[in-house]
Amino acid sequence: MTTQKILISGASIAGPALAGWLGRSGYDVTVVEKAAAVRAGGQAVDFKGRTHREILQRMRVWDDVQAQQTAKTDWRMVDDADRVKAVIPGEFIGGDLEILRGDLAGILHRHSAEVAEYVFDDEITSLAEGPRGVDVSFARRPDERFDLVVGADGVHSAVRRLAFGAESEHVERLGYFYAVASGAVPLDGLDTRMPDGRGIAYGYNVPGRLALAGGQKAPNLFVFQGAADGYDRRDVDSQRRFLREAFTGIGWRVPEMLAAADAASDFYLDEITRTRITSYTKGRVALVGDAGYANTLGGFGTGLALIGAYVLAGELVRARGEHAAALAAYDARMRKPTKVARTGSAGPFLAPSSQRRIRMRDRTFANPLLMRGMMWITDVFATDTSLPDYDLQRAPRVR
Repeated sequence: MTTQKILISGASIAGPALAGWLGRSGYDVTVVEKAAAVRAGGQAVDFKGRTHREILQRMRVWDDVQAQQTAKTDWRMVDDADRVKAVIPGEFIGGDLEILRGDLAGILHRHSAEVAEYVFDDEITSLAEGPRGVDVSFARRPDERFDLVVGADGVHSAVRRLAFGAESEHVERLGYFYAVASGAVPLDGLDTRMPDGRGIAYGYNVPGRLALAGGQKAPNLFVFQGAADGYDRRDVDSQRRFLREAFTGIGWRVPEMLAAADAASDFYLDEITRTRITSYTKGRVALVGDAGYANTLGGFGTGLALIGAYVLAGELVRARGEHAAALAAYDARMRKPTKVARTGSAGPFLAPSSQRRIRMRDRTFANPLLMRGMMWITDVFATDTSLPDYDLQRAPRVR
């Protein structure tokens, strides 16, 4: 095995999944994460179909994920008077199995921490590739050489920027933004749970805007059209102002939701984007998950991240560490499953740009035949790939 010492940037989903596969297969793995610890909370992520279930079962985390899953949540789209115009079923929004991102990250960390070194509160600042490896500089720890560097650090990937070029060259802005915030908003007079335990969230649209309150996806979710220069991505106060300006003057329960977002300790805002990249590898650097194939709020990102981690680890083991052959095979293998991330955008679906488009979206889900068609399409996308068999070591069954 030629490639043995591997650095992974990012300890959310793809990073810990890859670390577990590689660590148990005999690699020396280090995971560096900018945050001070595994990030808790966050919005819910989901899995759908046989392929996603199979990857979770191969990782032996299926039972843990099931134990911490959230309840299914239907979205009731309402008008100013709380009259229901359409119901978007939880199976469409949340797939077959939904879990908070922070809970999933915690599970994957626990399943990999014994076979990989985790370094929190640090980040990569430079990469210099040579014939014997990649020399890496960090913000806090000493420089070190690795055989391979993997960017699993999200759509704003530092590894991609350092190895592939500026973010503007690889990330397509789609004209929409989203924000999630904690803090319960009173939904007086509205049911928030079905007798069977299924949750209910309420969504309110005006052209180019969605405000969604309640449910498990996020206590407060906002989706809206806007200009990319309207806020500072590194300044939370600027983000909150940007959100408030976008929804100023809108009625329903939006003022209460904005007040909750202003006070929320758990607040996140970002653009809805797609990653545009022709190859997920370059030299001794590879991208996994949103760093390579993001489609924000598209519904398949978490499953793709786990599939990508599995395929990259499997090809490295299969090639006995010959990184050039392994990375070429990884690129080829991931071209088909990542096709779903290169098309479509959640923004126009969630926040249609006109009243006419809002009505068309609502009528789609009010019509049983059209709704079944939408569900079928998501099923096809979720299962339109098969997992290759690799000789990978799996996690112990009991933790």
